[in-house]
Amino acid sequence: MRYNVVYDRPGRTRIRCGALAFTAEEGYGIAEKLRKEAGAERVEVCPVNGSILICYSQNNRQAVFAILDGLKKTALPVGKPLDDDKKKELDDEFVRQTSALVAGHFIKKLLPPPIRLILTLRRAFPFWREGARCLLSHRIGVPVLDASSIGAAFCQRDIKTAGSIMFMLRLSEVLENYTKKRATTILTQSLAVNVDSVWLIDSGGNEIQTPMSEVRNGDTIRIRTGSLIPVDGLVVSGDAMVNEASMTGEPVPVHKKKGITVYAGTVVSEGSVDVKITALPGESRIRQIVGLIENSENLKAGVQNRAERLADGIVPFSFLGALAAWIFTGKISKALSVFMVDYSCGIKLSASISVISAMREAAAKKIMVKGGKFLEAFAEADTIIFDKTGTLTEACPAVSSILPLRGYGEDEILRTAACIEEHFPHSMARAVVRAACERGLVHEERHADVEYVVAHGVVTMLDGKRTLIGSAHFVFEDEKIPYNEEDRQIVEKAAEGASALYLAIGGELAGVIFINDPPRNEAADAIAGLRRLGVKNVVMLTGDSENAARAVSERLGIDTFRAQVLPAQKAEIIEEYKKNGSKVIMVGDGVNDSPALAAADVSVSMRDSSDIAREVADITLLSADLRELVLLRELSQRLFIRINRNYRFVIGFNTVLLIFGLTGIMPPGRTALLHNASTIGLSVSSARPLLKSLV
Repeated sequence: MRYNVVYDRPGRTRIRCGALAFTAEEGYGIAEKLRKEAGAERVEVCPVNGSILICYSQNNRQAVFAILDGLKKTALPVGKPLDDDKKKELDDEFVRQTSALVAGHFIKKLLPPPIRLILTLRRAFPFWREGARCLLSHRIGVPVLDASSIGAAFCQRDIKTAGSIMFMLRLSEVLENYTKKRATTILTQSLAVNVDSVWLIDSGGNEIQTPMSEVRNGDTIRIRTGSLIPVDGLVVSGDAMVNEASMTGEPVPVHKKKGITVYAGTVVSEGSVDVKITALPGESRIRQIVGLIENSENLKAGVQNRAERLADGIVPFSFLGALAAWIFTGKISKALSVFMVDYSCGIKLSASISVISAMREAAAKKIMVKGGKFLEAFAEADTIIFDKTGTLTEACPAVSSILPLRGYGEDEILRTAACIEEHFPHSMARAVVRAACERGLVHEERHADVEYVVAHGVVTMLDGKRTLIGSAHFVFEDEKIPYNEEDRQIVEKAAEGASALYLAIGGELAGVIFINDPPRNEAADAIAGLRRLGVKNVVMLTGDSENAARAVSERLGIDTFRAQVLPAQKAEIIEEYKKNGSKVIMVGDGVNDSPALAAADVSVSMRDSSDIAREVADITLLSADLRELVLLRELSQRLFIRINRNYRFVIGFNTVLLIFGLTGIMPPGRTALLHNASTIGLSVSSARPLLKSLV
């Protein structure tokens, strides 16, 4: 493919191939090829003029030009846009629309009056149509007011004012759409969940951990409790309850058995299924993510809903005010002055754009919020409840020691535990598997199907013996494994404050694995920051022992802790706080936290949370730093300070314009111009970062 080098400096080259030399998809393919094969750091393509900008290490210059020289116009590679490409496309489209709108508005002023009148009438028709639709739906809303103000300007034969009103309204619409689309794009990228590997069932019925990139349609994979279903597929064996809230919005799990379809992005909340793949992830998962974001428009903050109701509620009073002005003054220009000044537009737009902008800002800081109402709840909450393991404690706990009993060896205890735990996404399970790998212990499958008991442990058959691993409550109280006083004293002496996983084989205690799970370094600072921002009660819930829970609470300055708590009890405790008038934030990371996350006023999951915890949670931290909670609290509080400040401005400024119009100090056209200009200015201001000082 022919090209001209228009700029060439060390590390930066721009070439031009000519207008429409390649399509947008081919441009992305060329960029991908340059990045992968020539090590280009950044590539920007423009199909309109055939421009390609390449930024690269100086050592890669020869490879860059070798690829450019090898491109053939008849066989150009095809690719997909990166995240930055999508954002750039939106930015470019916004600039194009705004430039065209501004240029068209001022060029029309140079045209002959008859042509200008025809074009203005043509532009007015969509506004009148929307106003008519609003009336036909038995509602007097903002579209009716917009249509009436434009119509009133035409009645006054003030074509200039009518054109200015439509220009400002259209500019406000372009700005709002751009803000929403850009926020949606960033949120979509933040929500994307990538599954690295799955358990593939081979022809012999064995499980093999396989990278997701190597899985193909027609393959069968096994998905267990707490795991995300990464594909669309058909259940070929097994039985499970699947949470489909991310797709349908329905919180009640659905029973899935042989012959029933499951969908990417849903989560197995209980059971295990073998799924034959009918559609790989990628686009199907992206569609669900976009659907979730679109649904989040229905999760508006209370302040947004109040603003919209107030905006529509003000419209009839605007008509009554205009009618009164005409009756008492006898001048239609006075009535027009009332039409031109509309409180509702600024109130509605400022609230909506402020909330969307805050969600976008949170996403940029690696905090995914599923709806504006969760920001509002987070700002107003006075109680925060933390799970301990994996939330307040390190996300990467480690095995500190192993206590073998009944003649078993340390390696055998660890190998057996890792063989069972490798299937379940929890920080304690990962610690066991990691310890086995570090010792070079092979822990391939040696058992039949496993049963995961939420917040308790795992049951399986191993070499013909029933094998259990889990908490003391599960092993000794639920499963009735004998635990004599001698064993108890040995375990307590060996624990030294560490958390314990108990392994029982064939009806007797075989060993105990101790896991050191220290508090996160930033946890104390995060709790202090939340107190500073108005959180009154800090509570910790854990299934761990009383001694371990007390040690963490004292170290972090936590008000209240509850030890040896079961999942259902966590939810009950949250309900108790709510009944006593508290607004509760719940922060957790495991399958066992999902009932509590669902019960809270607003819930937060951690970066390394189980799939089901992320699905249930209203907010997800995409970093492992608890101080993000402090940042989110400050952002959400500043958001509602901004919205209230905007309300005061809208009411004050528009009241002044109304007085100026009624007293004749300003003509209707000028008050309309200032009103719409203030609305645009407020929209731009509402889109500014709330945490500018921290950016």
